[in-house]
Amino acid sequence: MRSRSLSMPQVRGPRRQRGMTLFGLLTWAILIGAIAYVALRVFPTVNEYLTIQRTIDKIAASSPSTVAEARAAFERQKDIEYSISTIGGKDIEVTKENDKVVLSFAYDKEIALYGPVFLLIKYEGRSR
Repeated sequence: MRSRSLSMPQVRGPRRQRGMTLFGLLTWAILIGAIAYVALRVFPTVNEYLTIQRTIDKIAASSPSTVAEARAAFERQKDIEYSISTIGGKDIEVTKENDKVVLSFAYDKEIALYGPVFLLIKYEGRSR
């Protein structure tokens, strides 16, 4: 009688599982959620800053003849642009450099994140 050799599957070491653990998934979800929360809280302030910068550039391009005229133009534009609420015309600094009107501004924005935790952003800009 002939012995038949049965082909035995080769035994390898323990199979390594691939993928992410539940703990790892929760860690990433919390991290991504926290970043998204901060981004959503900061976005309106960045939008306001960019609106102020565009307004300042537009006013400087029109070359106002007096400081009062430049500040009044900013107040008029502020009434049109609903997103400008942090600064007013009195916060605009008007100077002249090389016979060119330069408008500049600076302000701090405090964003409440959670309870006693705040994020402070310092914005500043000047006309081009």
